[in-house]
Amino acid sequence: MPTLPATISLNGEELTLQEFEQVVRLGAPVSLSESAVEKMNRSRSTVESLVRDGRTVYGITTGFGKFSDTLIDRSQSAELQINLIRSHACGAGEPLDEETVRGMMLLRANALAKGYSGIRPVTVETLIQLLNNHIHPVIPSQGSLGASGDLAPLAHMSLPLLGEGEVIRHGRRMDAATALEQAGISPVRLEAKEGLALINGTQMMASLTALSILDTHRLLLAADVIAAMTLEALGGIPHAFHPLLHAARGQQGQIETARRMRQLLSGSQRTTRPGEKRVQDAYSLRCIPQVHGASLDAYHYVQEVVVRELNAATDNPLLFPGEGEVISGGNFHGQPLALAADFLAIAVAELGSISERRTERLVNPQLSGLPAFLTRNGGLHSGYMILQYLAASLVSENKTLCHPASVDSIPSSANQEDHVSMGSIAARKLRAVIQNVTRTLAVEYLCAAQALEYGEGRLGTGTEAAYRLIREQIPPLTDDRVGHPDVEEAAGLIRSGRLDEAVRKNIQPDLDS
Repeated sequence: MPTLPATISLNGEELTLQEFEQVVRLGAPVSLSESAVEKMNRSRSTVESLVRDGRTVYGITTGFGKFSDTLIDRSQSAELQINLIRSHACGAGEPLDEETVRGMMLLRANALAKGYSGIRPVTVETLIQLLNNHIHPVIPSQGSLGASGDLAPLAHMSLPLLGEGEVIRHGRRMDAATALEQAGISPVRLEAKEGLALINGTQMMASLTALSILDTHRLLLAADVIAAMTLEALGGIPHAFHPLLHAARGQQGQIETARRMRQLLSGSQRTTRPGEKRVQDAYSLRCIPQVHGASLDAYHYVQEVVVRELNAATDNPLLFPGEGEVISGGNFHGQPLALAADFLAIAVAELGSISERRTERLVNPQLSGLPAFLTRNGGLHSGYMILQYLAASLVSENKTLCHPASVDSIPSSANQEDHVSMGSIAARKLRAVIQNVTRTLAVEYLCAAQALEYGEGRLGTGTEAAYRLIREQIPPLTDDRVGHPDVEEAAGLIRSGRLDEAVRKNIQPDLDS
C-alpha cells in the first residue's frame, strides 16, 4: 500500500484527484487548514450580522425554493435549518457504496472550507470526525435532480451530524446516535444558514464522477494493452500505428494511443507486415488509435471538469465578506458535471464496443484462422463461445445506459426550479457503464491470452507482461470450465490496477508521458 500523508489538510482550493483517492479509497485522515478556519469564521460573522439586522437573505432569513419569499423570524433560524435537513432526507433506492459516500463527505467539507458558505468550523469539523472515524451515513442512491444540487443525498449525509439517521460503522448498520456515542463525537445543533450550506451542492455527482475518472484512467491503458495482445494473436499489422499517419491527422488522443501501441508491441515476433498475411486489418484492429484515442481525449476533458469541481463553491447564497456581498445564484446547478458524465459514459462504452468486436474476431475461426472458440476439442467442448455472448450482452446494455440524462429536465418546487441537470443520474449511469466495460475487456483479455497459446514467437514488451500476469492467476483453457470466476478474476486485474502496474514496470518511458 502506498505511504499515506499524516493528514490531508483542506483549504477549499488545492484538493487533487490523487488526494481524493487517498482519502476515499485508502483512508487517509483529513483536517481543516488554519486558513480555512479563518475564512469560515469571517463568512460566519457575516451570517450572524445578517440575522441580527433582520435583512432579507435567501435561506438565512427566508424559506427555501418556492418559500424564498416567506420571511422567517430570527428566533426560528435554528429550527429552520433542522427542518430543512429532515424534510429533504427523502431519498430512495439502494444505498450508495462506501467510496461514494466518503467522497461526498470529503468534497462537501472541502467546499465549505472555501469560506463562502457561512457555516461554523465546528460543524465542518464534526463532518470530518465522522469521515476520519469511518462512520459513513446511509445515503439512498435515488432522489437527486442535480439542481439545487444533490439535495436529498446530501440531507441523508447530514442527518448523522445531528445524531439522526443511519450510518455504517465497522461494517454494521446502526442508528447514528449510537455510532456517535461509541466514537465520542457530540452531535451538532445547527444554526442559521448551516443546514442549507450542508445540502446545497454537487457532491454526490462529483464524487461519482471523480471515482469514474480514476477508474477510466486504468481502463484506457487496459484497453490498449489487451487490444495489443489481440493484434498479436491475430497476426495484425502494427504499421497502421506509424507516427507519420497519426501526425497527419493531428488528433492528440489518437497520436498518444498509437505511441502506446508501438511501445506495447515493441520487440514482438507475433505481428506481420502489410501484404505478409493480409494487406490491411479490420477496423477493430487498424483503428485502435482513432477509437481509443477519441475516448482518451474525452477523458482528459472530463478530468478537467472534475478537478475544477473538487474545489468548487456550489451552494447558495455565497457570502463574500471582503467585498460586502451576499450573492444568490446557481452554482449548485449540476450541468457541467451532467454533460461531462454523459460524455464520459459514451467514451468509455466505445472502448467496450470495439473490444467486443475484437473478441468476435478471436473466437470466430472464419476471421481468426484459430480453432473455433479457442478450444482444441470443439463440439465436445464449447470453449469461449459464450464469453462472446457475455461481452455482446454488456455492450448492448451500455447502449441503453448511454442515453444522456442531461438532456432531460422536470421542473420542481412549484416551477421555481424549472430547469434541472439530472447530473446524479448521469453519474450513476456512468459507474454502471464502467463496470460493464471492465468485464467486456476482461472477456477480451481471457480470449486474447488463450489465442496466444496457439502461436509462436516472442511477445511485445508490454503484452508479455500482461500475458504473464493473467497466467499467474488463470491457467490456459484445456477443458470446459465455469467461466464466471475467470471473468471476475480478469476484471479484478483491470479494476485493481494490477494490469496497469505490471505493464508499466516493463515499458520505458512511462506510458503516460
